Amino acid sequence: MAELTEQQILEALKSVIDPDKKTDIVSLGMVSGVAVKNGHVAFAIEVEPERGPHLEPLRKSAEKAVHQLPGVLTVSAVLTAERNVHGGPKGGPSHGAPEAEAPLLPSVKAVIAVASGKGGVGKSTTATNLAMALTQLGLKVGLFDADIYGPSMPRMLGIEGEPVSPDGQSLLPMENYGVKCMSIGFLVPEDSPIIWRGPMVMGALQQLLRDVRWGDLDVMVIDMPPGTGDTQLTISQSVPLTGAVIVSTPQDIALLDARKGLNMFRKVDVPVLGIIENMSYYVCPSCGHEAHIFGHGGAKAEAARLSTDFLGEIPLDIEIRETADRGEPIVVSKPSSPHAKAYRAIAEKIRDKVQAIQGGRKGPKISFE
Repeated sequence: MAELTEQQILEALKSVIDPDKKTDIVSLGMVSGVAVKNGHVAFAIEVEPERGPHLEPLRKSAEKAVHQLPGVLTVSAVLTAERNVHGGPKGGPSHGAPEAEAPLLPSVKAVIAVASGKGGVGKSTTATNLAMALTQLGLKVGLFDADIYGPSMPRMLGIEGEPVSPDGQSLLPMENYGVKCMSIGFLVPEDSPIIWRGPMVMGALQQLLRDVRWGDLDVMVIDMPPGTGDTQLTISQSVPLTGAVIVSTPQDIALLDARKGLNMFRKVDVPVLGIIENMSYYVCPSCGHEAHIFGHGGAKAEAARLSTDFLGEIPLDIEIRETADRGEPIVVSKPSSPHAKAYRAIAEKIRDKVQAIQGGRKGPKISFE
């Protein structure tokens, strides 16, 4: 069967009428950001902020109209308040009145954000191996790829294919190595850029978190995009984060950005579990000489300055890169290697710190049995 086209989707959406303006949402220019992959469809419906809380029925009608097309497996429509025709300020994503929304991740006992102030420091590789290490500690683990523009989890976990929808409304997470995973990368072609405005990205993130059947998890690791922008703020304010882990290289410029990331989490009252120094040193495989290509110890010193814990250091090593590129994280493909042991040691510290944080809270805790 031929791949669905954007035009087919727009034609289907012409049957959806704006209840206030009495015109279809396509003619009104409300539909944007259409993405299609192997029967999975996603798009945004742009509305004025003041109308957003009342247009949940419109969103559901749009999903239903597209779902009736032959070959459609799943439909994900998000309401965004990118435009304001009255000239007021732009708003954020809307899926109905906030108080009516179901809480995100109700069956997840702890949520850990893995973040970095800048790109290129190995944050996604670190998040992936930490998720594997937490699984090896006996926990039920989920991994959520929050980087809409540059999703990497499908490749790093070696997962191909698309998620299954048992009812046309929710998705079952993908899984490998005992870790449940969801990423926008499963829903769009790997080489297709996501050309979405900020509010559309925020709506997509919230819907992925809400509409995926994660099941009961002890911990979810969220691989955050680099920086301190809209995505980081939205995740911090809408997801019940237990804590955040900052990944940095020893370079001064990376540490400066790591400091910004750490301070952002503190401003939104998310506990910072500590800093990891990635690419900390390089050991020559021939002679054993240890070289500090990007400097060394900067993250540990920065952690002391910022009164947070230093969780550990990971070397710059080609095996870590190669195993990640092959979809075989080093923690599972070479569990006895020094690098895998380093990740597990950090995961143990994170587990213990989460346990300590939850010890002062009521409600479910991570089970370490």
